[in-house]
Amino acid sequence: MRLLLLLFLCSLPALATEVVHWEHIPLPVTLHVGQERIVDAGKPVRIGYPSTLEGKIRLQSAAGKVFLLANVPFPATRIQLRDTESGELILLDIQAIQDDTPLEPVQIDYAPQTPANTSTTTATSAEPLPVLLVRYAAQNLYAPLRSVEALAGVTPAPVRLAKNITTLLPQHPITAAPMAAWKINTTTVTAIRLQNRSAQTVTLDPRELQGHFTAAVFQHGWLGPQGQPEDTSVVYLVTEGLVSRALLPEAKP
Repeated sequence: MRLLLLLFLCSLPALATEVVHWEHIPLPVTLHVGQERIVDAGKPVRIGYPSTLEGKIRLQSAAGKVFLLANVPFPATRIQLRDTESGELILLDIQAIQDDTPLEPVQIDYAPQTPANTSTTTATSAEPLPVLLVRYAAQNLYAPLRSVEALAGVTPAPVRLAKNITTLLPQHPITAAPMAAWKINTTTVTAIRLQNRSAQTVTLDPRELQGHFTAAVFQHGWLGPQGQPEDTSVVYLVTEGLVSRALLPEAKP
């Protein structure tokens, strides 16, 4: 009996780990109904999902791993994993099918994949580094993920700023809120969301920005009146070191 049990255990298929590479393109993940599948994100994440998945799947996140258990079949649907430290988004296209085949865990690898026949933008480009960083930040915020140009050496940076920055453009009725940041070595670009709180159009002039910046670029040159689609824009601040040291300190309460 013991020999038969040993032979049976040895005959069971060993589940390997499926390694997928995150290259800012949504990662496809297939689920089998009634079978939990683990996605190892390698970092603490929060899960965002559309209301169409309510009741169809159980999603849990713990210790850098995401646990997915589908209750019914459903077509490919996009969910978000947000890095709780940097704010970076990892996108998964999950679908569930009826199948009893065991599924292996999924591990997300963040190492850049640079094929020899693919041209990759690097920090040694002829363009100045602030230009490259601002372009990279703008593409991450507004361009489709597939069109984001790779920039060697860039990593998400933590944004440790007040939710409402009052010292950046104090002469205008504008709300300024941090969005995200990226860095190469000690050079950082920080995206700040600007929203007009007045009924008048506001012209944006980089010379009016309060602080010490290597460069500053507005997504648009003006803000429309409050309530209009054009009342919101973004300014990209390039700094050496943390942006919190470049901004003027907030008034103490």
